[in-house]
Amino acid sequence: MDFKFLQELIVPAKTRIILLIMDGLGGLPLEPSGKTELETACTPNLDALAGKSVLGLTQPAGPGITVGSGPGHLAIFGYDPIEYEIGRGALEALGVDFELGPDDVAARGNFCTVDEKGIITDRRAGRIPTDIGRELAELLRTIKVDGVEFFVETVKEHRFAFVMRASGLGDALSETDPLKVGVPTLPVTALNRESEQAACYANRFIKQARCLLADKHPANMITLRGFAKLPHIPTYPELYGLKSAAVAINGMYRGVARLAGMNVLNVVGDTIADEFATLEKYWNDFDYFYMHVKRTDTCGEAGDFAGKVRVIEEVDAFMPRLLALNPDVVIVGGDHSSPAVLKSHSWHPVPVLIHGRYVRPDGISEFGEHACSRGSLGVLPATHVIRIALANAGRITKYGA
Repeated sequence: MDFKFLQELIVPAKTRIILLIMDGLGGLPLEPSGKTELETACTPNLDALAGKSVLGLTQPAGPGITVGSGPGHLAIFGYDPIEYEIGRGALEALGVDFELGPDDVAARGNFCTVDEKGIITDRRAGRIPTDIGRELAELLRTIKVDGVEFFVETVKEHRFAFVMRASGLGDALSETDPLKVGVPTLPVTALNRESEQAACYANRFIKQARCLLADKHPANMITLRGFAKLPHIPTYPELYGLKSAAVAINGMYRGVARLAGMNVLNVVGDTIADEFATLEKYWNDFDYFYMHVKRTDTCGEAGDFAGKVRVIEEVDAFMPRLLALNPDVVIVGGDHSSPAVLKSHSWHPVPVLIHGRYVRPDGISEFGEHACSRGSLGVLPATHVIRIALANAGRITKYGA
């Protein structure tokens, strides 16, 4: 749907919408005839809500396409992730409140572990504590190269945002993370002529980082991926007239929310309980909330089926607090699937429910993959979810006479 067309139909309303995203929510059974993580979890509150909602399965970028969290979030926010391609580096930088300029090229950085031959043994350096990551980031800030300015900002644990600033830099750069252990890190390669200088700067930074970190086991090397400059996308206030807010802890998700024009709220703490407390604190200040739960995806990628089940159950326990706020529309879903059996993101459609006064409930009192496959929403593009929510919130007027 054309954004200009949709904008012409938007009308103001005194209604509140909440989008609750459990990252990597979709899953697979451990055995062919078994249940997924969501179906295994004991979720009486979500099941009760499902019985009063419309259900379906979302696809972020089309059948068979596995997406990263960036494209997955853009899709559930209503943006075509193919048209609005955004590099992870820009999202990481925005997520730590770094003001990206037009000449900046950003990347997501990871501290990693390599052996004496430079072979990666742990891509995340044992998920070092954030305090150690902050100390190492300070060390990397001492790196100097003529002609360019570097910025290193701590994100969380082993992750950091890396930014290069110089005029005329291109961002068509290859990644240094091979995405597996047992092999060395890769050099940065320019993918077009305009990016050759940026590749040279990045490789010189990495060379110095290798020397500085040599005795900092387990975080004795870095990888860089998702090189990107700052894009522009139409924002929620521009498109929908929404005063929107994001409740998210991890950097990238805060970044994509900020890019969409949301106010990124400060969460004191790093637990799901802390996020719900933040939601309650600011409930009367905004009319749209995006709330993000990360650990479903973390467990899925770690192959921790039982851990993912526990996180889903923890979210379910908080649902009465969410519903006590009396939102006009509630959306519960995910940005993509992360089945523990695959230990990775996957292409499988993601369960979603939409609840509101004016929905036609499917009467299916279960929230899970099989239940959602029977829902009236069917398998729909994730980009459609925001439009359905806006309609149920009384924020889209009639088209035509």
